[in-house]
Amino acid sequence: MWGQPPPAVRWAQPGHAARKCFIIRAAPLIGPEHNLVTTLARQLRATDYFTLGWGTMVGVGWLVIMDDWLLRGGALGALLGFAIGGALLLPIGWVYGKLVVAMPDAAGEIAYTSAVFPRSISFATGWMMTLAYFIVCPWEAVAVGRIAGYIFPGLDSVELYRIAGRPVYLPHLVIGLALTALLTLLNYRGIRLSATFQNWTSFGTLALFVVFVALGVSRGSPANFQPLFTHTPLVSILLVIQVVPYFMTGFESVGKAAEEASPDFRTQRFFRTIWMAIVIGTLFYASIVAAVAFVAPWRQLTGEKFMTAVAFQQAVRSRWIVNIILAAALLSLFKCFNGNFVAASRLFFALGRRGMVDARAGAIHAHHQTPSTAVLCVGLATASCMLLGDAILVPITEVGSVACAIGWSAACAACLALPRSRPGLMKLSVAERAVAAFGLAVGIAMALMKVIPLVPGHFTVYEWIALGVWIALGAISRRTRTANAQT
Repeated sequence: MWGQPPPAVRWAQPGHAARKCFIIRAAPLIGPEHNLVTTLARQLRATDYFTLGWGTMVGVGWLVIMDDWLLRGGALGALLGFAIGGALLLPIGWVYGKLVVAMPDAAGEIAYTSAVFPRSISFATGWMMTLAYFIVCPWEAVAVGRIAGYIFPGLDSVELYRIAGRPVYLPHLVIGLALTALLTLLNYRGIRLSATFQNWTSFGTLALFVVFVALGVSRGSPANFQPLFTHTPLVSILLVIQVVPYFMTGFESVGKAAEEASPDFRTQRFFRTIWMAIVIGTLFYASIVAAVAFVAPWRQLTGEKFMTAVAFQQAVRSRWIVNIILAAALLSLFKCFNGNFVAASRLFFALGRRGMVDARAGAIHAHHQTPSTAVLCVGLATASCMLLGDAILVPITEVGSVACAIGWSAACAACLALPRSRPGLMKLSVAERAVAAFGLAVGIAMALMKVIPLVPGHFTVYEWIALGVWIALGAISRRTRTANAQT
């Protein structure tokens, strides 16, 4: 056993069997229902893990803030930024594949780091990764109101208040809260319901994406790509790479549901689904940037609301293609919201199960076999944060990028340290160590480029405030938990 192992999980001894399964034993935890908690339900298949990884990664940024991407880098700069950024994540994806096969634990980075590092580092890593997933949930809850307002302009009414000069409308809040409640209910009642929802929305998004891109690019022109860069080529690409971690976060969410794999699931498939999520996610982002820049003169449209939809509408000269795009966006939003909800609730559950936050967060529902308390906490926190409205959209992407880059770095560092501290758990060849070291360097670089003042696109005061609030909440949670344990 290493660090603070989850009380409901005992790993098999190294060897062939260890690569195939993990052994579950009942945990002496009592949930809100006052019944003995057993284990999380084991019902997920390979398709479910792919749609979780890819679906968690791709949301509606391609519709809501496409203008921000293009203004950062230009047409070619944004395309190369996502292509290069995605390629740089492949070594990190390889590391996660190795780790989740060795330790299929819902704790994810918490489990990986606790095997080799002090408990404080494990908690800090898990807390930052929880932020990386959770912060997407209010983002999507706010975005659904904006999309609904675009479809039905009458919803942009009944202004309640303003934050950073942006209005917060009552209908937007109602829609966002309703979606949050729906996903909270789905995840509370069972992972199978959540996975089915994720599958339909993921493949529906891909199908609609192929349709509207194929129709739109037939009317475009290479001349629309100008300007290729908004700054010097290097700075343009760098400014886009800075936000890639936020928009590509999700492939590692596969590990957070590792304990919910069906009994006949082979753990080697974790590795494949993670890599598929990264590759298809990179292709998706690069393709949509190229398509938008190709179908219309993008520089003239950067002031438009939902620039992606406007660009395709101008190319086809019809409103019906906008309806297809908005339908794809809504499906994409639902799956991204749900995927990040799953990952955030599992990490919060893992923190509670390991005694790093209030132990009640580690409770499992006796009937539904879901981390019910963690699910409810994530749902309530999402509803609270979305009250900030549209003003949170861009700052969230910045803070989320740093949070996940920190988590990726810690996972790569743990992968490098495991063969020495736990040789029976993992072995790495010289080439494999080089891959993990490169992944560590990428993760550190992605974090530093947002916090070093000399780098273009670094944190503003708003991002520092948001990050500081989260760190303070973590310190309070940990101190409160420690004080309770001592009494």
